[in-house]
Amino acid sequence: MAKEKKKRIRRSWTKNDVELTLLALPTTVWYLLFCFLPMFGLIIAFKNYRAVGGKSFLYNVLHSEWAGFKNFEFLIKSNDLFVILRNTILYNLVFIVLGLVLSVGMAIMISLLHSRRKSKVYQTLMFFPYFMSWVVVAYFVDAFLNVDNGMVNTMLRNGGSDPVQWYMTPEVWPFILIFMYIWKNTGYNMVIYLSSISGIDSTLYEAAVVDGANKRQQVWYITLPCLKNVIIMMFILNIGKIFYSDFGLFFQISQGAKGSIFNAVATIDTYVYNALQSNTPIGMTSAVTFFQSVACCITILLANALVKKIDKDSAII
Repeated sequence: MAKEKKKRIRRSWTKNDVELTLLALPTTVWYLLFCFLPMFGLIIAFKNYRAVGGKSFLYNVLHSEWAGFKNFEFLIKSNDLFVILRNTILYNLVFIVLGLVLSVGMAIMISLLHSRRKSKVYQTLMFFPYFMSWVVVAYFVDAFLNVDNGMVNTMLRNGGSDPVQWYMTPEVWPFILIFMYIWKNTGYNMVIYLSSISGIDSTLYEAAVVDGANKRQQVWYITLPCLKNVIIMMFILNIGKIFYSDFGLFFQISQGAKGSIFNAVATIDTYVYNALQSNTPIGMTSAVTFFQSVACCITILLANALVKKIDKDSAII
């Protein structure tokens, strides 16, 4: 019996398994090197890290004094804690809601186009901004908002109005950041939903047409229910990143997230970066990023548990 089981196990490993393993190997190595191996650095959050000349980084980490949870006081006692938490969470909530509505809406509208060529053109035009770096986008934004020669201020001067110092006006930045995020990421999310729509069985629509359903009814009773699992999956994944922010968006577009617009644009990520540029010990900044990781892990588990109670089949875990 034991020999028969061993033979079955050997036979279960086929040539296809070898090929798939080789295909997955580069990705696995990448994750081990850049995702799992750096997790050792989390120990710095609990250390009073001191660099000793002539010694390796690993030696300095292991021989630094333990600080316990003292490094976490850097974030808890910070006067900016409420501001950066508020901005990070609220911006992400707006991004999740607007991104979901606009991405699904655009995917449905493009799927209803009869012309294949126009559909491909619109997909390309909407997907193109996703490949642009925030550094490049920041130059374009500055070309519009620059106080001296920006396009908007030039138009205001020509109209007889005084120029506006946009990078010192906090009231407008929530709208600017939300608009830029939607402009850059809607196309990417739209393609995900569009691919799901293309996988819906066409006979469902044919049966709906026979029953006399119009386009709106087909979308409401066929397309959206078929997209439910994908929408929920994307929602859970986005909730899991609610304590993170797009650093390029908040730092590059606002040109440093400092000054009078700090309260409108600062997030946890920009706060940590600015702290690293100062004399703040690396152990304290590591504690902030450790808090981010734990908080995101908790939120994604809570979101998954909530979805599991409502619809068990739609949960990820």
